[in-house]
Formats: sequence, structure tokens, C-alpha cells
Amino acid sequence: MPPIAILFMFLLPTLHNPACSAARSTISAGEVLTGAGKLVSHNGKFALGFYQPGSEYSSQQTPRHWYLGIWFDKIPKLTPIWVGNRENPIIDLDNSELKISDDGNLVILNRATKSTICYDPGQENLIIQDASNSSKIIWQSFDYLTDGTPPGAKQGLDKVTGLNSKIVSKKNLIDPAPGRYCMELDTTGPGQFLYKLCNSSIVYWSTGEWNGQYFNSMPEMSRHKLFSFEFVNNDKEEYFIRHLLDDKIIAVSLLDISGQGKQLIWYESSQDWLTVFTQPKDQCDVYATCGPFTICNSNKSPVCDCMKGFSIRSPKDWVLEDRSGGCTRNMPLDCGSRNQSRNATTDVFYSMTGITLPTMARVIEAVGSTDHCAQACLDYCSCIAYSYGTRCSLWYDDLLNVKHDYTRTTSDGEVLYLRISAKDAASSRNKKRGKKGVIGAITAAGVVALGLLTAFMMWFLRIWRSNRKLATAVHNNDKGGHGIVVFQYVHLQQATKNFSDKLGAGSFGSVFRGLLTDMTAIAVKRLDGVRQGEKQFRAEVSSIGIIQHVDLVKLLGFCCEGKSRMLVYEYMPNLSLDAHLFHSNRTVLNWSVRYQISLEIARGLAYLHESCRDCIIHCDIKPQNILLDTSFVPKVADFGMAKFLGRDFSRVLTTFRGTIGYLAPEWISGVAITPKVDVYSYGMMLLEIVSGQSNTCKGNTTNGDHSAYFPVQVARKLLDRDVASLLDIKLLDVNLDEAERVCKVACWCIQDSETNRPTMGEVVQILEGLLELEVPPLPRQLQAIAGNSP
Repeated sequence: MPPIAILFMFLLPTLHNPACSAARSTISAGEVLTGAGKLVSHNGKFALGFYQPGSEYSSQQTPRHWYLGIWFDKIPKLTPIWVGNRENPIIDLDNSELKISDDGNLVILNRATKSTICYDPGQENLIIQDASNSSKIIWQSFDYLTDGTPPGAKQGLDKVTGLNSKIVSKKNLIDPAPGRYCMELDTTGPGQFLYKLCNSSIVYWSTGEWNGQYFNSMPEMSRHKLFSFEFVNNDKEEYFIRHLLDDKIIAVSLLDISGQGKQLIWYESSQDWLTVFTQPKDQCDVYATCGPFTICNSNKSPVCDCMKGFSIRSPKDWVLEDRSGGCTRNMPLDCGSRNQSRNATTDVFYSMTGITLPTMARVIEAVGSTDHCAQACLDYCSCIAYSYGTRCSLWYDDLLNVKHDYTRTTSDGEVLYLRISAKDAASSRNKKRGKKGVIGAITAAGVVALGLLTAFMMWFLRIWRSNRKLATAVHNNDKGGHGIVVFQYVHLQQATKNFSDKLGAGSFGSVFRGLLTDMTAIAVKRLDGVRQGEKQFRAEVSSIGIIQHVDLVKLLGFCCEGKSRMLVYEYMPNLSLDAHLFHSNRTVLNWSVRYQISLEIARGLAYLHESCRDCIIHCDIKPQNILLDTSFVPKVADFGMAKFLGRDFSRVLTTFRGTIGYLAPEWISGVAITPKVDVYSYGMMLLEIVSGQSNTCKGNTTNGDHSAYFPVQVARKLLDRDVASLLDIKLLDVNLDEAERVCKVACWCIQDSETNRPTMGEVVQILEGLLELEVPPLPRQLQAIAGNSP
């Protein structure tokens, strides 16, 4: 047998840049690795050795478990990217050693028992090679992935050996054993990767086919400047590989415990990992991510919650991010006693609205009404839920994949009736009755006391209590209540002094400053010309009210009485962005504030477009709709108003009259819109932030060209690397690199074709410095507006 050695390195192309370290990177036959010893890769980025899961919960393991793994050696947060003994943890580290066996395999041995603990070498990139011939690789870990892939690792199919390297999520935060979810190459169809339940045919997401540049379901790959991507398919192998373009960046792709694929970048300033993108984007799209008898809500944290009458099966597992066990019943179903007929059951149904129905339903075609459908479920003890829309659906197994869907109402027929025990239902009712009893006793005592007062005092106290109740409701909502306040018209009339303190007006109505009795400042927007019915108005307000984000103005409540339609928002003392950009009597925003405002607005819009359960298109991004708090932190106002007011494409120009400069070309052409209309408006607004000029066709007099449209000037100045001449003359100290970056982003955002515009999520990454942009082309439509040739 030829002599064998282990060589631990990252990627062969990085060997030109070795780390100045005395740590060894190889181990030969006859040598061992024990205890705290480790091998360090040639480029100094990675270490191989024994480790304990770096979680605050790892102390829960008794006895403590150790694993052979590879991790990033230069960052403080332990992040293993490969584990050699996932299913066989080491208990006795003092007597364990890593060595090359006589037959050339990498093994972990227990010296005390002379037993083999692990016979499973691993990845990134750990190589077993012929010591006399370094070009001869006997085995390498890139072929045996665990729950992640570092840059440079192939993932795919070896057509010679038949090995299809797949990624398998770990079980929980402290146990790297194989979990529920897998990601592997689809060997039966086109070049794509499938996200699925391990050992199952259930696929919950796919990357789409490789089109030569990116996977069709992942168009963001085409604009990502941190990596280059390659998909190879020949007679010997079919694989995908990503290469880092900057050796200084630390990155890894992982299949998370939750089933989401995540691309992570190490963010030095925060000393933590930053998620660049996820697949699928919505965690609730992962099959059974919360387990049985749960409701998944991607707008909450954590996203999983138990259904009525159920509790978390294993709280300890949930803390460790393993929610596969889901929830279990608080009390067993009755299903009728043995001495009674099945119809004598005391079980009841609890209605659940605003959700998607579970999977695995059995349809009963012969049932023609809700009552008959309910009875069909009660007839079988194994039936746990039903729904009746156009037909009767019954569920007999665990309820899986139930998600919040705020677009659904009871009129849609999408109501799930969950079967719970009568005892559970009674327990819930008793709690409510107990509260009502206390309230009733207090109320009765109050009535007796009030009966002793004069009619004037009764009237006075009634008004005081009403106002106090209102203020308390708002205060509680600010602390995180899930609902929003329903205001009475008279209360808002009093709070705004009969709508006398007007803050401004727009195309949808006027805004007034108000003050509640607890001195909470509010902004009341009175909508004019609204034609919605009360039910539709309340439903849409509820869908908007649940959306909470630090960069969005918070909706506190609404008023819907008669023809009055009003929205109540948190009050922003520094008014809107346009007041500071275009009016000389306001505070001049310095460059660092403007850059942060640009970034925060992008984050708010990215949340609306990409992180909400339903994509929300703002449709009216402009400085007037960006409000500033006491620290000049921006908040996007009036989000969701396009949906809220029921605008359609035929009324776009009338609705947006007065702000035509922010409209994307597709609005005017009348085609169906996408979130890219917000991207266009955002780009126009960025130009205003840079220049301090309002978005009109007025020329920029700094160069004597009065006919040139400012966005066109920006595109031309970028080509000449002359960003300084574009800046607001009121700015004194500007980071020109940031200014150039903002101008590039703006010009890409206002491209004629929406496919050429970045997403708001990509804009955030660009402004954070994670992505780089090339100089954009000059948009033809803006060129036509200016009346100039390029």
C-alpha cells in the first residue's frame, strides 16, 4: 500500500495566499489528532478538529457530546460546515483520536476500548491523498456534504459512481444528526435542485431549471456580485458550484433546521451572520415547518403557534428550533362513550378563519350542507376537522401546513372547523366568564355609586371614562397588541380640535394632528371620496394593521362611521422628507443622514415586497410619503393604499396626477404592474435625495444646460465619474463613493424595462456594500423626455 496523508485545505486556487501560522495543515499515517489539537487549512480560513456545538443550550446534553468537524477558524461564532460523526457523537474525548487506519481510511478511535467510533470522513476540503503522489486523491470531503456547502464545493451527481451529493439539515441547534429536510439534484428532469422531505417524494420547492446564468426560480443570482456561478453537465458528472469573487469575504450556504436554504455572509461590524437570500423566501412554504396542529405566520416571530386546544408537544425541542413534533391536544376527544351512540359525543368544533386549509383532505361529494358535513365528521372518532365550501372536506390525520392568509374571509368559504373536546371548550369559556363576572361586579358597584351622583356628574364621568378607555386601548396597542383600535368619530373630532390642526393634504384626503387624553400624539388622515363599503374597509384595514416594521409608519386604528373613513397613525414630529429637501426653512439633512434614510426606505419597501405573507405594492413612493421621527429615522407612510382604495389600472393617471414624475412606464402603458413600479419611484426619489431638487423637468443650471432632465444628467455624469457636480449645493461633507453608489442604484431603478431593475432586497444589499453595480445604461424614455440625444 502506498503511504497515505491527509491534506486539509480550502480551495486549491487559494494556496497562493497562505496564512502566517505555525498550525499544521497535514497529518500522515501513524500520526494522530487528539483533544484540542486541530489542522488549519492552507489559507488559514478553516480548522479541523473536535468541537462541541456552540450553543447556549449545549449544556443540556448529558453527557456532553463532541464531534469531528470543520469550522471557520477566523470568526468568533462557531459555525461548523461539515461534521464527520453526525450520528455518532463522541462521549469520551480524552480517549479519542483521529488517525489514518492501515487500510487508508480516516477513522476516530477510542483508545480505551479499541473501538471505532467513526468511519466516515468528510468535507471542506479535507483530502486523503497518496503521500508519494500529491496529484492522486484517494478521497475528498467535497464529495460528502452535510448541511452546508462552502464556496468552491461541487454539489451534484457523479455519473461514474452514481453518488448524488445532497445537503441534509441538522436535527436542532445542539444535535448535528441528519434532520428532516434535504436538497439534492433532480436526476429525473432538467438541471435543477429539489428541496424535499428526506426519504420522501414530497418536494416543497425547486430552484427551477438552469438557464445558463441562473436558476429560473432564483433571478436574484444574476445580479449578485459576490459570487460567480457555474453549472456543469457532461458525460462524467452534473453539478453546480459557486465561487467567491473576493477571498476576504466569508460565506456559506446552509440548509437550515427549518427547511429553508440560506446564503450567509459574515458581517464583521455586527460580528454575526447576515442572510443574503433564502429559498423558499417564505418559511411557511416549507412543508410542515411547524409540525402538526400548528399555524404558521411569517409576519410573526417565532412563526409557529399552536391551534386552539393544543399545546407545544416538546417546548425543549422548540427552543432548539426543532418544531417537527408540533403541538398535541390539551384534552382527549370524547367521541361518545361505549354505552352511547356516536351521535351523543360531546365534542365541539372551533372555527378558524383567515388561514389556508391543511393538506391531505378527503372530499365527501355526497354531502350537501355545512351541517351534514359537520355530522359526517362527528360520525367518525378519527375525524379531527372539516371544512365546507363548494364541497365537504374531512381530515383524519395530523393537520399540516396551515398558514395565516389575511386575504381570506368567511365569505370565501375557507373556514376550518377544528374538533376539540367539550372540556377544552368549557375551560376556555369559564375563563372568559370569570373575567366577565369580575367586570360585572365592578360595573354593578359603579352603577350604584353613579346613582348617587347628580346628572351632571354622570354625564361628566361618562365622557371621561370614554376618553380614558380610548387612550388605554391605543397605549396597549403600542405595546404589541395584535389588534388595532376602532375609534369613534366624536373622539377623533375632539382629539384634533374639530380637525383644525392641518398637517397637509394629498390626493386621497387631508391629514390632521391630534392629541389623545393621555397626551399621545396622533396623525389622523381623513379619506375623501372613498366608495368602499364598511365590511370591505374593515377587512382591508385589518390586513394592513398586522404589518409591523421599524421602517413603516404604524397604523394605530381607524374610524368607519356612516360615510366617514379615517386612518389613525403614529405622529412623526419631523414631518415629511420633502420639507427638508426642498424648503430652505427646514433642517438641512447632511449626507450621512441622507444615505441612512435611503437605506431604511429600501428596507421598508423590501419588507412590503418580499417579507409579508402577501406582496404589498405601495404605488405612491415619493418624499411626501416618507415621514421622519425625532431622530430623522424615515418611515414609509400610506403603504398599501393602492389596495386600500381599490385603485385599478384605468384610474392610475387620475389618481397620481401631481406626482407624474414618479410613475413607471408600465403604469402609463396600462399593463399589469409588479413591485418594480415601487422600485422605479424609489429610484426617482433617490435622485432628489442626492440633488435636493424636486422631480420636475427643470434643468440643472450648474452646467448651463437648462434643457437637460436631471435623471439624464445623472446617467451622463456617472459615465464621466463626475458625481460631485450632481450633489445638493447645501451639502458640505459628502462620501463620494457612497454618492456614486446611490446614483448607480437610482439609474438602475429607473430603467425602462422592469426586468432590468433590481428588487428592493437587492437595493438593500447594494447600499449595505454587499453587492456591486456596473454603470447603468441611459433609459430611453427619460432621454426622450429631455429631448436630447445621448
